[in-house]
Amino acid sequence: MINNYNIQMRDAFIKKVYTEMKKNKNIIFISNEQGAASLDALRKDFPDRFINAGISEQNIISVAAGLSKFKKKVFVSGCFDLLHSGHVYFLEQASKYGSLYVCLGSDSTILDLKGRASIINQNERKYIIESLKFVHKCVIGSGEGILDFKHEIEKIKPDYFIVNEDGANETKKDLCEKLGIKYIILERLPNQGLPVRSTTSIREHSLIPYRIDLAGGWLDQPFISKICPGPVLTISIEPTIEFNHRSGMATSSRNCATKLWGIKLPNDDNEKLAKMLFSYENPPGKKEISGSQDHIGIIYPCLNKLNYNGRYWPESIESIFDEDKLKFIEDSISLVPLLPRENNYDVLGKINKELKLVNKLSESATNVWNSIREMNIKEFGKAFKESFEAQVSIFPNMIDKNIIKQIKKYENQSLGYKISGAGGGGYLIFVSENQIPNSIKIKIRRKNEL
Repeated sequence: MINNYNIQMRDAFIKKVYTEMKKNKNIIFISNEQGAASLDALRKDFPDRFINAGISEQNIISVAAGLSKFKKKVFVSGCFDLLHSGHVYFLEQASKYGSLYVCLGSDSTILDLKGRASIINQNERKYIIESLKFVHKCVIGSGEGILDFKHEIEKIKPDYFIVNEDGANETKKDLCEKLGIKYIILERLPNQGLPVRSTTSIREHSLIPYRIDLAGGWLDQPFISKICPGPVLTISIEPTIEFNHRSGMATSSRNCATKLWGIKLPNDDNEKLAKMLFSYENPPGKKEISGSQDHIGIIYPCLNKLNYNGRYWPESIESIFDEDKLKFIEDSISLVPLLPRENNYDVLGKINKELKLVNKLSESATNVWNSIREMNIKEFGKAFKESFEAQVSIFPNMIDKNIIKQIKKYENQSLGYKISGAGGGGYLIFVSENQIPNSIKIKIRRKNEL
């Protein structure tokens, strides 16, 4: 006989199971009791994970044993160069969804995406990953670029493809939709009691900043600012992640800075350092001169307005160090990864050098500056978008149909948008009142933070 106390215990247990099944889609409930009303919610909300094994308890054991042999497949990809606690915790969390398959970025992929050689070679990384108890199998990606795992994921045919926030992008999501694979984004979190870790944070030369041009890009080139003078707005940002090579974040200039100074910027005059870096990247005889906004953007902290008038170096530089305004920018900006631009990308293949277009670029960049000074988010977004539209009107090759497609996915969630750098890929940068879901947040380098 079942008394009321036993019924209460059973119902409390089923209620707890229901709560856990909402959180963990890998839980399957096998029952031999159909009469309990407390099971109704499980049957209704989890029909694909509620199994009636009949009255025999032996049947439950057999079904459970069978299911364990046919565990769902989980697929993750990444470089995992300098394996750290952040990697391990991510893999551990991913393994909770099923049998974990890891696809490693090859040494050639790291060189292509990061612009540097791997710290630990691919075979050694594979050995380390395979040693983790919750990894079922590890393979090395046979492809290239961000989708270097395409052949492997098509072969393994997983149920889930799991990424963290830094590794999320629409190209991966689109591939999963095409293949019928569920795409899951995990928040970057440390294990309890451990610090937040990334490969970037523990690599010494990662202390060199990146830069983002907020508005007015291309006015640092004399063939544009000779038509109409105007400002380029840049912010120096901390390397909280390792941004992809060829992504419009001044990675080439950053690599030059690393060759010059090693692990961090010297404590010296900003203008002197920026001119030194500009000269190093642009030796005599170089065919295409890199604009000085890249070098100034890396060296000068905070937000800077570089005023160009037909020369490679700006006539003047204005800076904003105010903490409230810098925090306003950080809270307003979200980055969404695109594919890195291709090696044969030719943004200069088509140029419309009309005065009205360049004038619009100059005016909109000035408006971005003023909106930040006033901390007006709506005007910031409006001017931000207008600056990008002016860029594209002058350099139509900055975008293509794939980039337009990605912009449209987020357009309604933002007040304005642009592409990092010269376009062709890299990152979509959005201005919004609320952070774009699963996007990358930035940290602006403050004054005297070296």
